[in-house]
Amino acid sequence: MLLIYVKTLTPRINYTFKQVCGNILGYEVTFTSKIEKFVAYEGKKLSYGKQKMGNEFFIQAAGLLNEQGFSDLDLKFHSWEGVTCFFKASDRSDVPFDIFSASFYLLSRYEEYLPHVKDSFGRYPYKESIGYKHDFLEQPVVDLWAYKFNSLLNERFSKDKSVNRKFQNKNILAVSEAYRFRKKGLVRSIGASLRDVFKLDVSNFIERFKVLFFISKDPYDIYDGLVEESHQNHYKWHFLFQLSNYSIYSKNVSYNKIKYHSLIKSMGDYGEIGMLPGYESLHNFSILKLEKKRWESIVNRPLKIVGSYNFGLNLPTLYNNFDKLEIEQDFSMSYSEAVGFRAGTCTSYLYYDINFERISPLVLEPVVFNSNCIKHHTFFELKTQLEKVKEDVMKVEGSLNILMNNKDFEDWNKEKKYLNLITYLNEK
Repeated sequence: MLLIYVKTLTPRINYTFKQVCGNILGYEVTFTSKIEKFVAYEGKKLSYGKQKMGNEFFIQAAGLLNEQGFSDLDLKFHSWEGVTCFFKASDRSDVPFDIFSASFYLLSRYEEYLPHVKDSFGRYPYKESIGYKHDFLEQPVVDLWAYKFNSLLNERFSKDKSVNRKFQNKNILAVSEAYRFRKKGLVRSIGASLRDVFKLDVSNFIERFKVLFFISKDPYDIYDGLVEESHQNHYKWHFLFQLSNYSIYSKNVSYNKIKYHSLIKSMGDYGEIGMLPGYESLHNFSILKLEKKRWESIVNRPLKIVGSYNFGLNLPTLYNNFDKLEIEQDFSMSYSEAVGFRAGTCTSYLYYDINFERISPLVLEPVVFNSNCIKHHTFFELKTQLEKVKEDVMKVEGSLNILMNNKDFEDWNKEKKYLNLITYLNEK
C-alpha cells in the first residue's frame, strides 16, 4: 500500500494518483488528511502539498490539482535525467517537479480545452501541443516519470514493490469503406463509371469493371489475408466498422447490405469488433445513438468499443456522449498526422471531464500511430520513429497501439512493408 497525505482530497488528486501510482505502478493507493495516521504508518508513504512537514518523502504541489476549470497557464520546461518535465518544484521536493500536476495536464488534455484553431477536419493540430513544441511527443513521458518516481520511493523505503506489468500491443483496423467497388448499388456504380469516363481515368474504369464482373477481387477486401497474416505471426486485431449514412464524408456501402453484416460478424470470430463513428455522429448525439443502434442490431450485443480515425474528437462533448451511451473503450486518442502520444502515456486510463470535474468510466486507449501519417511521412521516417517509440514503451512495459485502415493494404503485395512493420511492432 502507498499512503498519501493531502490536506484536501480533490477529484483531480484522486484521479491522478490512482492513475500514476495505481494503474501504472500497481500500488494500492490510500489517502489521509490525518497527520497522526500518516506519521504512525510504517510502509511507503509521501506527503503532497505546498510545504514539507518533516523528514517524510515529499512532493511539492503546484496547485493545479486543487483548482477547478481551466485557465491559460505559463508553463516552464526543464529536464529530469533526460526527460522533459514541467511544473518545477523547489529543492525541498524529493521529485524536482510536480509529477502529478504535469501528468494531469497531459492525461486530461487540458491544453485542448483552451482556445485553439482547429484544422479543416475539426481536429486539434498536433503542432499546437506542448509535446510537439518541446520535443517529447514521441515519448510516453507520464510512464517514464512514474518509473523514475518509483525508483526514488524504493531508494527511500525498502524495495518491496516493483512494477508488475507486461509490454503489449493492440492493433486496430478502421473500416470506413468496406469495399471500393463492390456492393455500392447500381446507381452509384453507374455514376462512378461515368465519372471515370469523363475524367479519362481508364485504369479505374477497367478495375471497377473487373471487380463488378468477378474477374478481380475488390482492392479493399483484404480481410482474409490480414487475418491469415496475423494468425501466422501470433497477433490479433480490433475491427471498427462504420455505419453512417452516405454523405460527402462517408462513401461506405449501405449499412443495410447483408454482405456487410456478414463481414462484420465474421471478423468477430478473429478479434474484438466495435464501431467507427461517422463525421456527423462525432458532433450530433442523435446520429451517434442511431449508428450505435444499427451496430447492435447487426451484432446482437451491446456496443462497447469505438474509435475515430479521420476526424476530430470534439472534446469534451464526444466523450460525454460515449458515456451516455455506456460505451466502455475508446481508440481515438491519437494524432492523425504525427507519430506520438497525444496524452503523454502508453497506458490506458479513464477520461476526466474538466468542465464537470468528473471521473468517467470510459477507458481511453492511447494510440501512438494513426496510419493517416503515411500521407505525411516516408516509410523510412515512420519505421525509424516507431522503432524508437517501441524501445521507450518496452522500458516502461506499456502498450504499443496502432490504428490502420483497410485501404492501407489496397495493393497487398506492395504494402507488405507495412505488414512487416506491424509484425515487428508486435514482437515481444
